[in-house]
Amino acid sequence: MSEENKHRATAAALLPLVGGADNVTSVAHCMTRLRLGLRDRSLVRDERLKALPAVLGVVEDDTYQIVLGPGTVARVTPEFESLVEAERGGTAPAAPAAPTAPAAPTAPDAEAEPVTAGALAARGAALRAERKARNTTPFKLFLRRIANIFVPLIPALIGCGIVAGLNGLLVNLHWLPGVTPALAATASGFMALIAVFVGHNTAREFGGTPILGGAVASIVVYAGVADVEAFGQHLSPGQGGVLGALAAAWVGVSVEKWCRRRVPESVDVLVTPTVTVLVAGLATLFGLMFLAGEVSTRIGDAADWLLTHGGAGAGFLLGGLFLPLVMLGLHQALIPLHTTLIEGAGFTVLLPVLAMAGAGQVGAAIAIYLRLPRNTSIRTTVKSALWPGFLGVGEPLIYGVSLPLGRPFVTACTGGAFGGAFVGLLNQLGTDVGSTAIGPSGWALFPLLDGSHGPGRTVAVYAAGLLVGYGAGFLATYWFGFTKDMLAELNAAPDAPAHARPPARAGRETEKARPAARGAGHPGEWIGARTWWRRTL
Repeated sequence: MSEENKHRATAAALLPLVGGADNVTSVAHCMTRLRLGLRDRSLVRDERLKALPAVLGVVEDDTYQIVLGPGTVARVTPEFESLVEAERGGTAPAAPAAPTAPAAPTAPDAEAEPVTAGALAARGAALRAERKARNTTPFKLFLRRIANIFVPLIPALIGCGIVAGLNGLLVNLHWLPGVTPALAATASGFMALIAVFVGHNTAREFGGTPILGGAVASIVVYAGVADVEAFGQHLSPGQGGVLGALAAAWVGVSVEKWCRRRVPESVDVLVTPTVTVLVAGLATLFGLMFLAGEVSTRIGDAADWLLTHGGAGAGFLLGGLFLPLVMLGLHQALIPLHTTLIEGAGFTVLLPVLAMAGAGQVGAAIAIYLRLPRNTSIRTTVKSALWPGFLGVGEPLIYGVSLPLGRPFVTACTGGAFGGAFVGLLNQLGTDVGSTAIGPSGWALFPLLDGSHGPGRTVAVYAAGLLVGYGAGFLATYWFGFTKDMLAELNAAPDAPAHARPPARAGRETEKARPAARGAGHPGEWIGARTWWRRTL
């Protein structure tokens, strides 16, 4: 099967499992996930969807997010969109046969059933549901909207970052001197105008006209602002950066909405755009650029101070707490910070430290694989999710393995903490490690690494940090990730008679009391996530 047919087949397999075209209200994608807006969540057939070979996991948030992995998601999404449009128009094209997993046989009734990958998936679904309920506060919804502004920019940041890294390598080696200026221009063009794209996306996200948002934000990077004086000093082109562009576009949206409510329709097309650009533009020049510039400078200084003075301690906290921040939805606040650092210094020193959290997950997964030699279901899940984990796609390991188990998630975070401490220590000693783009982590971050001591040293420090994260996550999980009761329960042979399996402790639910394998994912059929964590920690 050709690559095109393969991706069309994946899209064709996904569509009926999410309720068909009529159930899909929006389609988008980020680096690794197909993000779907759904009319009726109950129409989704979760277990069959998760069993598809191309699906690495599912995350529920404000949208239904299907993890397909980097590269794959960018190819499947347009195929999925075309199928949705064709089905709504009644002219759905024939799609290649979709790869599907065989239906799982119905489990016979037994007094006790071993914990399987399906059971862990149910626990993961319960934890995701709890996380979603916690993350619907106004503040977190606001952070999600801010993230929606920057996430579409990630592919361009990655592409330009890799070109910039290649150009830096050629310059350091004194190779192809006639080509490097062209590569520099190719890599820098987007960053020079990133404010315009941020303004465009901001207006779209907050309900304004995107092109007006881009027009107002373009003032930030216009060379002529050097002739404007604000707060007793001349402005500089680009002052305030992406934060200034975001604020300018938001003001523009507010002015535009005000005009739409009051300006007569007969003159709206003339008055509203003019007033929007004029008012928001003047506010940008005589206030927002200066204020945003001060904030951007403080962010850069704070990041440098944190790793220069905090070193291993700061890295330990950042690497260890990043995944809990993801669970709370607070990691989205870091996206504009990363972008600001990249715009100012050329790279963000925070991302390589935070990427160590994924290394801890990988090390923990290897330990889980070794500690559960008789649980073929969970071991199969680990094997399928491990390579995406090495490449920085951590959702399958987190939601499919470590988080539902409880203790291994904590020990995996410990591994990330030690990896972050190593990178932070080296930064404190003078070897800064940064990334020229946001989005990738794990091995996928190698082409985007940059620092003040050349690519060789930067890559070596980051690779050593990954090894520390792998090792610490593995050791912490192997020795402290399981209680004796957990190991006995998880290693129960699937075909062993009930009397041969370890009995449940008094006061805790038995396997019979929670029939997960026959109804995974349905509310009420599994013990609550908090109950499981209290039991395992």
